Amino acid sequence: MEIFDASEDDLPGIQAIYAHHVLNGTGSFEAVPPSLEEMRARLEANREAGFAWLVARDASGVLGYGYYGPFRDRPAYRFTVEDSVYVREGLRGQGVGKAIVSALIDRARAAGFKQMLALIGDSENVASIGVHASTGFQQTGIMRKVGWKFDRWLDVVVMQKGL
Repeated sequence: MEIFDASEDDLPGIQAIYAHHVLNGTGSFEAVPPSLEEMRARLEANREAGFAWLVARDASGVLGYGYYGPFRDRPAYRFTVEDSVYVREGLRGQGVGKAIVSALIDRARAAGFKQMLALIGDSENVASIGVHASTGFQQTGIMRKVGWKFDRWLDVVVMQKGL
């Protein structure tokens, strides 16, 4: 497995991974998977704004992807970014997520950002909470019952890492 900047060729794999999480998981609060064109637009907008979008790949294709982007649009938040990471079904627990988050941290630090936040959908998402904790994130709070998906209320776990 190696980590790369996401390319146009990675988008079908990225879109498939995210679609699975949207339809089957609570890590994303979206209800309808974005199209390939929408994922392309998101990647391009992220890059044009100077942020990172990375993929983990091996001979089988895209294993997972992650990115960081602005936490909020207001100028006071310009040194703080928020990350997101998604791993292909069946590969959780094999170090893919940790490798991506670690690479995102390195990129954000090198770019001069000072804080990285993870807003993790579902307080029962032990995989994402664990990956973030293993890379030095600290839990700073839980927003209770702020999302509604699969006919239940979901919490959001807030984690933070100084860069």
